Amino acid sequence: MKNNNEWINISDMMAGLMMFFLFISIIYMMEVSNEKKNVKEIVVTYRKLQKELNEKLNLEFKNDLTNWDAEILENNTIRFKSPDVLFETGESEISDKFQNILNNFFPRYLKIITEKQFENEIDEVRVEGHTSSRWLSAETDDEKYINNISLSQIRAKKVLEYCYLLDLTNENKKWLTKVFRANGMAFAKLIFKDGFEDIEHSQRVEFRVITKAEEKIFKIIDTLK
Repeated sequence: MKNNNEWINISDMMAGLMMFFLFISIIYMMEVSNEKKNVKEIVVTYRKLQKELNEKLNLEFKNDLTNWDAEILENNTIRFKSPDVLFETGESEISDKFQNILNNFFPRYLKIITEKQFENEIDEVRVEGHTSSRWLSAETDDEKYINNISLSQIRAKKVLEYCYLLDLTNENKKWLTKVFRANGMAFAKLIFKDGFEDIEHSQRVEFRVITKAEEKIFKIIDTLK
């Protein structure tokens, strides 16, 4: 009789453990399901926002892009791709021609990204400076990289500074102080043509919008790792 009771107790304990682990599994699956649902909702919002912004930017600047030697990418990056227009080789002072372009471009760009449907969804507005992988006087790869990262950072900062000091409203400037950033990329994101580095077009300035939806997606992905 005693053995039977012990067996029943062990069976009850095993059944209890099985129920416990089943309960944990259900909770985990629900959490994963909820996270997937959250990601889906965020992705839908992100795509909708990107599409609307892309349409607005293309409508606004379609007649200027050729004259500026610029393009609007699918991710809404606006790329100014003519190094001769932007800066002198190896220099960081903005050319007169690029100043005139920025005078025309930035207030209109700012007007779009501060529209109600975009303004509160934007995490960063980045000015990115990009270089080619060359530096003729550099004797080592280290020197080449350091020189290019320094130049690209200074150029990005100069463009940000020039845009920020334009005749903008106090409200716009207040918003920009929260989101406007300058990043020197050196040759981290080269442009290639026919499998080879496109030295000319790798030297460029880009304006990029980073949305809060992107940051949320990255955070959720990190928690699921």
